[in-house]
Amino acid sequence: MSRQMPSAASETTAGKSAFNDDHLDDCLPRHPFDDDKLKEECGVFGAIGLTDASNFVALGLHALQHRGQEAGGIVCHHPEHGFNSARRFGYIRDNFTSQSVMETLPGPVAIGHVRYSTAGSKGAAQIRDVQPFFGEFSMGGAAIAHNGNITNAEALRRELIERGSIFQSSSDSECIIHLMARSLQRGIPERMEDALRRVEGAFSVVAMTGTQLIGVRDPLGVRPLVLGKVADGWVLSSETCALDIIGAELIREIEPGEMVVITEKGIESRRPFRPQSPRFCIFEHVYFSRPDSILGGRSVYETRRQIGVELAREAPVEADLVCPVPDSGTPAAIGFAHESGIPYGMGIIRNQYMGRTFIEPTEQIRNMGVRLKLNVNRALIQGKRVILVDDSVVRGTTSRKIKEMILDAGAAEVHFRIASPPTAWPCFYGVDTPQREKLLAATMSEDEMRDHLAVDSLKFISLDGLYRAVGEANGRNNSCPQYCDACFSGEYPVAPSDMIEKGFELKAAE
Repeated sequence: MSRQMPSAASETTAGKSAFNDDHLDDCLPRHPFDDDKLKEECGVFGAIGLTDASNFVALGLHALQHRGQEAGGIVCHHPEHGFNSARRFGYIRDNFTSQSVMETLPGPVAIGHVRYSTAGSKGAAQIRDVQPFFGEFSMGGAAIAHNGNITNAEALRRELIERGSIFQSSSDSECIIHLMARSLQRGIPERMEDALRRVEGAFSVVAMTGTQLIGVRDPLGVRPLVLGKVADGWVLSSETCALDIIGAELIREIEPGEMVVITEKGIESRRPFRPQSPRFCIFEHVYFSRPDSILGGRSVYETRRQIGVELAREAPVEADLVCPVPDSGTPAAIGFAHESGIPYGMGIIRNQYMGRTFIEPTEQIRNMGVRLKLNVNRALIQGKRVILVDDSVVRGTTSRKIKEMILDAGAAEVHFRIASPPTAWPCFYGVDTPQREKLLAATMSEDEMRDHLAVDSLKFISLDGLYRAVGEANGRNNSCPQYCDACFSGEYPVAPSDMIEKGFELKAAE
């Protein structure tokens, strides 16, 4: 999650760690249609020991584009040209594929970041909020890219400003750079350890110096981070799908609470934090990660297919057709159809060419809404009792529109089956979640949601069913949950200090 780079030198100086920040756009046009989905926070990627490491980083970020489509950035280091950077709004494919851009990013070590703004400015996007961040230290420069969310960032920011720090962005992640700057430790990895011990929340971080690539996961391991090997180099990535695109071998996951420091001499593993029971984000399995990734040794696609199997067992219904809400509902719909014996069909077709901007979003165009992205396969739907399988219901606005499209196409009945429990609590660990009162499940029972959506039936997978689908045969251990499932249960593994200070009330103990 988060963004930005503190200001630095505007020109690169040979042999020195001066920093060149190349940025173009001042604002990013947002997609005119709310897709009513939770937005993943960010994706990070780093490479070392490779000729033109930035090219590998750009390819890795392209594979991680689903984790953040608002902006992206790359920082690199060359022994003769020092640190360089490019930051852009929009897709990686539109900004980091031209020779003219990539020639400005030379060197054997680089890191990159794609983002949604889960913290920081919620108004007009600012280029200064785009990561990676860069800082100059007495021992040389360092850059960091952060996936997650710092839940005590506002308190840290106030403290740092009172002690003289000057912030350049609205990002929570910039706190890490300032904490590093104030550390009395000698090396960059040691300063990072010092800084991250002050941080609460979720963080998977990739960082770099001129000769080091560093990866860190928070003690709970809320967000993913993996290590790969390609040729004579090493890579760090939010997901394994980004390793595949560059032909890298998956070595292992960075473990919760682990820091790895990679140099030309090899890999050093450190344990800078007090050990805790891991609480990986279960929604990564449900929606955020790409289906061709591997999480915890499990195929994301197979897990989602198994969610559909569990859902069919828990909430059977007589119907003629099982249809996914594309694309995230597809694996679960396949599993539901296989387990129930009801035929599977592509009743909804997605327009693959709907970009961030289409045409000027006039009121008439806005009213078309979902129809610009999804169209009903009328010949398949007409006269049938249809089960729609989707990954989640957040506000419910898109679900209602899809239901209306299915009925307009002549469906006899519409039944929703949701491949996650009701999302009733906001996430504070790097996911862009609406305020709790705007979450449909926070204010309505399942029956009330069914009536609100005006469907024939509505059922969510149970929390135990979801745990079984991810490989926990006995379901959820309520006394010691195996995953972070706060968005469903309201049980936060790390108290969101900043939000509690603002009056947010945690779920009362039962």
